[in-house]
Amino acid sequence: QVQLVESGGGLVQPGGSLRLSCAASGSIFSIYSMAWYRQAPGKQRELVAEILGGGTTNYADSVKGRFTISRDNAKNTVYLQMSSLKPEATAVYYCNADISVGGSWIPNHYWSQGTQVTVSS
Repeated sequence: QVQLVESGGGLVQPGGSLRLSCAASGSIFSIYSMAWYRQAPGKQRELVAEILGGGTTNYADSVKGRFTISRDNAKNTVYLQMSSLKPEATAVYYCNADISVGGSWIPNHYWSQGTQVTVSS
């Protein structure tokens, strides 16, 4: 009943910037937390950043000071602004959200299909 659709991925040079967006659609009752994960080849999926319902944000140490997560509740959308990008940031980025649907107050976990971000000169 819920779909998360990403946009904004692509190729960027080291030191450049990129903004990812992820919009939720469907029979949404309420959105709680939203987050960004990434997975590089041969590595486990890791949490990059998350934003809770009250606006509290958390970041992986590797991206602190360079990445910013935000959300637009009216648009059911979460963003990830990435600056000063390094080659190590190359990975498939996934959007995740805890969302309750229909008339339920119980949230479920939803995932996007992922978008490729490549940092290379």
